Parts: sequence; structure tokens; C-alpha cells
Amino acid sequence: MNATSAEQAGAILDPDTRLKITETFYSLQGEADASGWPTFFIRLTGCPLRCQYCDTEYAFHGGTWCAIDVIVEEACQSGARRVCVTGGEPLAQRNCLKLLAQLCDAGLDVSLETSGALDVSAVDSRVTRVVDLKTPGSGEEVRNRYENLDVLTRRDQVKFVICNRADYEWARGQVQARSLAGTCQVLFSPSAGQLAARQLADWVIADRLQVRFQLQLHKILWGAVPGK
Repeated sequence: MNATSAEQAGAILDPDTRLKITETFYSLQGEADASGWPTFFIRLTGCPLRCQYCDTEYAFHGGTWCAIDVIVEEACQSGARRVCVTGGEPLAQRNCLKLLAQLCDAGLDVSLETSGALDVSAVDSRVTRVVDLKTPGSGEEVRNRYENLDVLTRRDQVKFVICNRADYEWARGQVQARSLAGTCQVLFSPSAGQLAARQLADWVIADRLQVRFQLQLHKILWGAVPGK
């Protein structure tokens, strides 16, 4: 089916049971707590943010409409126990919540990668929420929805992508002022090509921060997003 035919087919799907998908694929999870585990990825189309270091700009536009039931079936048939719903910004599509719930109902271990600019409180409690709190260096700090932090639990994670020393000091301040390390797992990672990994590691060690240092495994392996 060509792109035009796919769009026409999507147009006749029930708007309440469809999502626009950029891609699905099987690979290794490259970051967060599940790093290294075989994972089925569902990348939704669209994002209201424009972070200066974004590596998935191709997901901003385009995509193909697909029924949620079909997406869930594909995930179940993938052979992976873990499923990651990502973007773009997946919560920009309201039916993402239905997808997450149905994936959990199917017995899958589900994680959601979200910018945190949109409300995460309605996300199914069985889902691990990985909230990317935007640093000043991202260019999108103003979009942070800080009330999201109040609903996170120990199964959830807050990620900071650090671009420079100013970002590090800002992130350190957020962790300390909001007592994040006692609420959920906190992840610090260097922005690829902008901050040396060793430098960030040295800062974390020097300050004895109770955060998890991480590198993007997929970029070490393939130099791009997982599976690319």
C-alpha cells in the first residue's frame, strides 16, 4: 500500500480507535532503566516541542493512521516482552492513553517516553513513565509541566539531558529542591556531541548526586536511534 492509499485507509478508521504512527520496530532499548533489553518500539507521529538536540525530527510530520488493535497485535507478535511508546511526543495524540492501556491489558511490560510538557496523570498506572524534564539548554525549558513530578512514583523515571555546565547546575538544583531522588529514579545523560560523557560523570561523582548516569546505548552501537 502506498502512502496515499494508507492515508485514505486511515481516514475511514474510527477516530477514537486510531493513531498516527511514524514507525514500529524491534531493537534494544538504548536508555532509561530498561537499557539493553530487547524492546518493541512504537513511535507516534507529531510533537509540539522543538528541542535543539532532537534526533527524531523525522517523526514531527507524516506518519500513517493505524488502528490501535492492529498496533497491539503487532506488539504481541514481535516476540518482545517490553514495549516502548515514544515519539515525537506520544501524548500529543489523545488516543495514546488507550494504546498504553491495551498494551498493558495484553500482558506486556510498557514504558512511555514523554517530554513532560503534557499531563501524565491519566497514564495507566501499570505503565512506566519516563519524563524528560527539559533543561535550559534544550531551548524548551518553558514547556515543563512541573506538576507532573507530583504524580510520579518509584516505578517512574525523570530524565535530564545535559548540554553544558549551566544545564548540570540547573538539573542538580531541580533534583535537590524537589527531592526527586526519593520519589523516582533520576537519570542524567550528556547531550550527544555537546557534552563529553566523562565530564558529566566527573560532576556527578564530585557532587555525590544520587542520580543514575547513563549513555544512549543505541548511539554507541549504531550512531542513531534504536534500530536505525
